[in-house]
Amino acid sequence: MGKAASLDRGLHQRLVDSLYVEAMVMADEARSYFDSDALPGDLTGDPLQRVAFACESLKVTTRLMHVIAWLLSQRAWQRGEIGDADMRDEKYRLGAAAQSDPALVADFPFAARSLVEASQELYERVARLQGRIDLMRRPDGKEPQSPARALMDRLNTSF
Repeated sequence: MGKAASLDRGLHQRLVDSLYVEAMVMADEARSYFDSDALPGDLTGDPLQRVAFACESLKVTTRLMHVIAWLLSQRAWQRGEIGDADMRDEKYRLGAAAQSDPALVADFPFAARSLVEASQELYERVARLQGRIDLMRRPDGKEPQSPARALMDRLNTSF
């Protein structure tokens, strides 16, 4: 392994480790908040709000569990337990997670909104990281050409 590759693995490891800590802390906060027996006071009267609150708690949990599973597979890859080719397998990819409805979440208490938004933001960051890693792990080693660059190249060759 060359010097650049080992540096990339080192950066990758630090990034994965920090995201893992962030995800675990957020999962613990979400568990504590959503598992409490009492619903926030302003949600107890409206049955639709209670259902929306329960659904959002499941979305937060699902997002975080997908992130944690993905990060654990990245750690396994770092330790050599999973090969580069295996990492393209769907079971090691970031699982799909539903987005929250901002209109519903807007009526939630601040703590609930914060958890929903933070989990979405973490999920989106990890999805972007997976996209960048996918580009680096392409079998041909080439980044796909952007549609704008392809159009510019076609125009340049035509004229």
